[in-house]
Amino acid sequence: MKTLMSKSLNSKIDKIINSIQNSIIGEVFHTEISAIDKNDLKQITRKKGWLFDWNFESKQEDCFVYKLNILNNPKIIQGIISLSIRTDHIFINLIENSPFNRGKNKLYIGVPGNLIAFACKLSVDNGFEGFASFISKSQLVNHYRKILGAKHIGGNLMVIDSKSAKKLINNYFDE
Repeated sequence: MKTLMSKSLNSKIDKIINSIQNSIIGEVFHTEISAIDKNDLKQITRKKGWLFDWNFESKQEDCFVYKLNILNNPKIIQGIISLSIRTDHIFINLIENSPFNRGKNKLYIGVPGNLIAFACKLSVDNGFEGFASFISKSQLVNHYRKILGAKHIGGNLMVIDSKSAKKLINNYFDE
């Protein structure tokens, strides 16, 4: 069973945009988010450069694991997020950019922000007014305050409130 302090968000949010953007040519691509399946699990392994054990994560009873793809290109996963439903908010267990979307030579920017906006949207859809929380690496606390509008609650616990969630959702979802 997972504990609240067992994992931390270690993705630096590069840019909040209304989709994802190719870092080389600047072209913007619309995205879609869906639940991962067994075929996806074959390509998101540590041997293929992924940092987390997504197969293990997907088997956890309280975890819902989603992938981000460019619209009409479902075979190439841009990033993954694991979420849990708490009594009054969505908890972000893990988030990861695909190996080609990490570091200074990443191919696409906007992936983590897109996934976090999705978590906030699920929070709204579940009646939690957009509230989401996560554990941050200590060196990223200020970054998440600035980029996401997240509040530092104590330790490394961060909370995205309804006001910040609404901004994220509005940046990523047309509704």
